[in-house]
Amino acid sequence: MATEPDNYEPTEMPLLKEEDGTLVLFHPFIAPEASSEVAATLGSRWIGEGPKVKLFEKKFSEMEGAGFPAIATGAGTDALHIAYKLCGLDADSEVIAPLFTCTATNIPLLHERVKIRFVDVMSDSLNMDVSQIRGMINKKTKAIVCVHYGGLPCGLDELSAIEKEYGIPVIQDGAHSLGLRWRGLPMSHWSRYTMYSFQAIKHITTGDGGMLIINDTDAGLIEKAKRLRWFGIEREKKLGGVWGNDIKEIGYKYQMTDVAASIGLAALPHVNSVLQHRRNLLSIYEQRLKGVDGVRFFSGAVTGEQGYEHGAWLCTILAEKRKDLQKMLYDRGIESNQVHYRNDRYSIFRESAVDDEYPNMDRIQDNYLVLPLHNKIIAEDVHRICDLISKGW
Repeated sequence: MATEPDNYEPTEMPLLKEEDGTLVLFHPFIAPEASSEVAATLGSRWIGEGPKVKLFEKKFSEMEGAGFPAIATGAGTDALHIAYKLCGLDADSEVIAPLFTCTATNIPLLHERVKIRFVDVMSDSLNMDVSQIRGMINKKTKAIVCVHYGGLPCGLDELSAIEKEYGIPVIQDGAHSLGLRWRGLPMSHWSRYTMYSFQAIKHITTGDGGMLIINDTDAGLIEKAKRLRWFGIEREKKLGGVWGNDIKEIGYKYQMTDVAASIGLAALPHVNSVLQHRRNLLSIYEQRLKGVDGVRFFSGAVTGEQGYEHGAWLCTILAEKRKDLQKMLYDRGIESNQVHYRNDRYSIFRESAVDDEYPNMDRIQDNYLVLPLHNKIIAEDVHRICDLISKGW
């Protein structure tokens, strides 16, 4: 049964102050060139959506989007909502979606009044169990949403096969997954819609922002996405003086600004080094925590021959007496937390989980813990954390 939110014990601890000796859980990456990029934009005609947004879309598509059309937005959630609108969802629709994810994945579905069908996590990761999906599909199923938790790929072969077999669009929430490669190809190769996030603590940031990659040659679909991003207006025609001065569909104010795009453009040349740094740290965690009593590394294999390149956004472990471990680390100046939670703990999703059971999530919901992994963390910090964990708690 779904967990009752009122009975769910709080799991978070206060944020640590960032000072000498403390290791915080997250820290934004800002490229050294960002200040000059932003200053140039602030001195230009365009600080809202303008040429920098177009350039960021082009360069990001070349890097992560396999050349497919890219739509920059004010947040990753905006990009997801546009994708959901493009799928034509309504109150008679069902959408198969992960139980365990940031609420940003599923909240836009509530705005479309769809019935959400939650999928339990896998027993060896916090990714959704894609083996359950075929048995959940019915004539009302209009979309499937997946998340690659922490940067670990989630069943892309099966999801791609389902999309082709049933004609049901798959939307990838790639908020954790910049740089993830499956069989040598970027995520956007494997489904019709892929969202990337540039929220403050992601691999790279634009302050806040998102990108929707559309793996489709339908020009009408691309143009509709652009209209939905800006009130339902054909913005380029309006700026060119040839707009018919009519709005025929309800849109949103979901565009990215040139100020934000400037921060993103400065970060793009650093993506490979950022990813390599995070993968190196995650690999140390993997090796150091192997065999430690009471701990299980839960972020998927980072090294070896797995057929993928890990996105390395989070380091997650399962720990016995997780709260005791979390407090021990906190008392020694190391921040950790659970970060995301099963969505059925929240009242807004309660109707979506009536009479459903999620045994894998039930077993691990109190035991997973996220450890620091970001650009300010170095190898010595990871060894320090692992040394403390190895000594017990």
